[in-house]
Amino acid sequence: MSGEYDLDAGPDPATFAAGAAEPDIDADADDPVYAVGVGPGNQEYLTPRGERAIREADVVVGFTTVVEFVADLTDADLLTCGYKDEAEALEEFGERVAAGESGTAVAMGDPNHSGYQFVGKVQDAVEQAAPDVPVRVIPGISSIQLAASRARTPMEDTEFVTLHKSGDLESDMDRLVAAATTDERHLLVLPRPYDRMPGDLAAFLLEEGADPDLEALVCEKLTHDDEAIHRFTLEELADHAGGNGTEDTPFSDLVVLAVRQPVVVDQSA
Repeated sequence: MSGEYDLDAGPDPATFAAGAAEPDIDADADDPVYAVGVGPGNQEYLTPRGERAIREADVVVGFTTVVEFVADLTDADLLTCGYKDEAEALEEFGERVAAGESGTAVAMGDPNHSGYQFVGKVQDAVEQAAPDVPVRVIPGISSIQLAASRARTPMEDTEFVTLHKSGDLESDMDRLVAAATTDERHLLVLPRPYDRMPGDLAAFLLEEGADPDLEALVCEKLTHDDEAIHRFTLEELADHAGGNGTEDTPFSDLVVLAVRQPVVVDQSA
């Protein structure tokens, strides 16, 4: 993948990132760029390995809101960006890696749960400037894992769907419906700000035949000082559907939606 891309037409940088397994580690020659998941925002949930990659870097790149969480952990030069200037920041990052600087890219949570589009963009920028430098992912603690703990939805009984990405979401929405109806699995969903927020997803599931009495938890700002768990039935949550701006929802963009199937506890054991 190189040059411009259209997420509605391809190529999707997430597919580029997942195109091949990472090369084997060469302890003598390996000097990779790291893509680090920084966790849900509270530094207590940043892994020691991720912290070391940030601390030892010469240059750190990431979205401004992510870099702010880890800025006090490193003396690295910080390249911050938003969606509009992401390409320019990553191009500079790649050039500096090519010039011999050690680089670390940071993303919220765990890139393996939601963030492969960013990993793909980082990898593309590095390959364009320094094709011999590998990009290695350092996992983090995802808000999905925190939500699974708060909602008591074990992952083996749960369907996880991320909508926190650009491009077509049709297949992801189909997975939501299947889990909530025919498969009768718990759901953990990363909504997309602000057109696929928890209320919108509840209304969609009801339209597709989900039980209106299913328990729905909106887990907001997990591990932050102002963490909140909002509890609804699916029908009650659907009252918050509609709109596509911050003023149209009572929830922030730092949310995970958990939809719980009924659990029958065997009292005879």
